[in-house]
Parts: sequence; C-alpha cells; structure tokens
Amino acid sequence: MQRTFDDLQLGSIELFCLAAEAGSFTAAALVAGVTPAAVSRSVSRMEERLGVRLFARTTRSVKLTDSGRRYYEECRQALAQLIEAQREVMGQQQQPSGTLRISIPTTYAHHRILPLLPEFRARFPSVKVESHISNRNIDFVGEGYDMAIRVRAIPDSGLIARHLEDAALVMIANPDYLKRAGTPQTLDDLKQHECIQYELPSSGRRIAWLFNDNGEPREILADGNLSCSDDVLGVTLAKHGAGLFQTYRFIVENELADGSLVEVLKPFGGRSRPFTLLYPQSRHVPLRLRAFIDFLVEHLPR
Repeated sequence: MQRTFDDLQLGSIELFCLAAEAGSFTAAALVAGVTPAAVSRSVSRMEERLGVRLFARTTRSVKLTDSGRRYYEECRQALAQLIEAQREVMGQQQQPSGTLRISIPTTYAHHRILPLLPEFRARFPSVKVESHISNRNIDFVGEGYDMAIRVRAIPDSGLIARHLEDAALVMIANPDYLKRAGTPQTLDDLKQHECIQYELPSSGRRIAWLFNDNGEPREILADGNLSCSDDVLGVTLAKHGAGLFQTYRFIVENELADGSLVEVLKPFGGRSRPFTLLYPQSRHVPLRLRAFIDFLVEHLPR
C-alpha cells in the first residue's frame, strides 16, 4: 500500500471537520488549540489540493458548499472509524463507551425501547444514549446516527438490517361507539363505519389495514374522516369513540384488559408488522452499538 496522506494532511482533515461542525474557523481553533489563521490556511491548502471550494466564506461566517458537505460526511465517518480502531488496539474498548445516537418511531420508543434504557445504562454506565423519537426517515451520515428502528426496512445497500420482532396487530373500538354504530361482523361491514386513518408522515400515504380472510392475507383501505400520523393519536381517538382503528396489540393491552377498548373482527386477525433495526455498514462497528443491539435482541419479544 502506497502512502496517500502525510501527518499535515491528516491534521488538516481534523481541522476541516471541526470547522464544519462549528460553522466557524475561530471556534474550531479554540477546540484545536491553534489560531484561526492556522485553521484558515489549513482549509485553503485542502481546497487547493482537492481543486474545489469547501467553504463559502463571508466576513461573518463560513458555510459548507455542497462539495464541502459531501466531503465532510465522508471524512467524519472515516475519522470515527480511525478512533474506534485506535481504541480497540489500545484496549480502551474492553467496556462499551461513548455516545450512541438512535432514532426510534414514537410508538415503539414509548412502549418498547425507552423502558429498557435504565437497565442498559446500569449495565453499561460509560455509554451515553441520545434517543431521537420521530417517525421520519433519517440521513445516517448527515445527521450522525448510529442506529435506527423502523417498521419497514429502508432499501439502502449501505445499511445492515436486523429483524427485531413481528408486532401483532389488533382492531379496536370504544364500547360506546359500538353501541352507537354497531359491531362489525365481516370485513364488508367496515364500509358502514368511521375508520380512523393512519398516514405516513413522509408521504401522507394512507396505510392499509391487514387481515386474514379465510386463511388468505387481505389488505383494506377503509374510508374515514379522521386521520393521524402516530399510533398513539389513533388510539386516543378510538378511546374517545371516534371510530375503529388498527394498531399494535402491545400499545393497547391494558385498555383491552380493563374494557375501555374492545377488540373487533377477531376471526380476521392474526396479522403483524415487522420492526427492523438498521445501522450503516462498517468494518469497525463500535462496541457500544454491538452491545446495544445484543441487549435489544435479549430483551425484546421474538
């Protein structure tokens, strides 16, 4: 292997990343313990060597160009891998440590992941967990995430997908609503009911309800005048008599037990949706991420 970078160039990459994160040569200089002029010269040498402008400069601020942002994302990932490799060689990673940034859908976070975090932290006290709760898709590199959990695997060859669980679905309604509107006995009866819609936050597309009909899987796009972009909101509407809603059984187990919600269309149930864990491909998977994945697999229902 031929040598590509000298010590000065590797140092320039670190200064460039610091300036990109801080949005300021002066702030980067304070972190690195050098002068702002040294940061500026270092970045200028990089731009001359690469033949592109990395920053758009004004008298008050510096901002990454499109080329600069792409270069920063790749450099940050490469530096992170170097740091992890160095820690492993030096024996500093015998215990997981560092910050773990995870993105989790709202419902799955509240009912599955967040209740487990105190035990994970007790087992691995050197790991700091940043939980970002959202139903939107994320940019792993651009936003600096280590891991995400999603209902549907993202078709991206740069991500590794690991199945977590198949979450059972259930049709629910408030008893008072059923007294008023009647209890559906067949799937065709859904046409006569108010069906609360779930819409994907990213596209606004309605999600079909999933059933088993005489042993065959069936999807139905029912009609309704109320919609939501979160299962918890749909459950709240159903609890207050707004109509029928299909959600995950683990969300409404208590309500089904105390009778505040009722399961309907039981003969057509039995469907589920898979939850998948996603993380970027890398030769050096941080030990904190490996520990968290193993922890989830150990604690989540299969």
